[in-house]
Amino acid sequence: MERIFTLITTPTYLFFILLELYISHRERLGLYNFKETRNSLLLGLGGLVLDVAMKGVSFFVLDGLARHSFLWTYWQEHPVVAWVGVFFAQDFCFYWLHRAEHYCRVLWAVHSTHHSAERYNLTVALRSSMFQPLYRYVFYVPAALMGFDGVHILFIYAVNQAYQFFLHTETVGKLGLLERVLVTPSHHRVHHASNIAYLDKNMGQVLIIWDKLFGTYAEESAEEPARFGLTHPLPSQNFVHVAFDEWKHLAQDVSQPGLSWSDKFRYVFAAPGWSHDGRTLTSRQLRQQQSAVDVERLEEVEA
Repeated sequence: MERIFTLITTPTYLFFILLELYISHRERLGLYNFKETRNSLLLGLGGLVLDVAMKGVSFFVLDGLARHSFLWTYWQEHPVVAWVGVFFAQDFCFYWLHRAEHYCRVLWAVHSTHHSAERYNLTVALRSSMFQPLYRYVFYVPAALMGFDGVHILFIYAVNQAYQFFLHTETVGKLGLLERVLVTPSHHRVHHASNIAYLDKNMGQVLIIWDKLFGTYAEESAEEPARFGLTHPLPSQNFVHVAFDEWKHLAQDVSQPGLSWSDKFRYVFAAPGWSHDGRTLTSRQLRQQQSAVDVERLEEVEA
């Protein structure tokens, strides 16, 4: 089933990439850069290799847990309800996987590759968090404990990832009422933006309702166009820099002389940007700093 799905999606992706490339060229939008596109494809290939390698482990763990769930028999006897249920369960689990990758430094070192492109186009969807397959399945354990089997979880993940492919574009505007329920290209542009107001927002995969429920929602504003890429740009588009630059910075932070073990721990597991001396700031601290500056400017204007 998954193999047939891949045979359908691969030429579909290629068609829409070529179409977007044509639109970019015709309208002189400058959406594509050769080096960034090359790196997106290389990261996608690396992620695919690891994904295939981890498929057996993921299925073994998730399916094994599901078979011990008291709901296992119910889902097997009600397949239509099971497909609906696993869709919501997988999407919910993905939200927390994605959120963890933005709030835990070592997971951000994996995920930051997906955010490092400064041009936003459909190939960015293929710019995978290359090492994510090594731990992704752990975040789907709650879905397995609810009795959803490994085949259902992994297939719905693949389908929902195909939906996410179409979110990585600047050529589609806002989509009206759909914006209230689904993650749209507008929402996902916010997610990929490096603007302080947009950092760590819109983590959902298909449904935007989780972001609205758990306080990570932000709407795209015409007054603040998205700037793509990392808050601290990569030194170059050399593939080694793209894949491992954040790991290098993490190692440098942890190896600073005189650090306590608790500080070392925080550098690895606290939010990206945390520092023991305030040298760098988390997204929350950056927003607080920006708010303070905005208040000062407002007071100066009123005075």
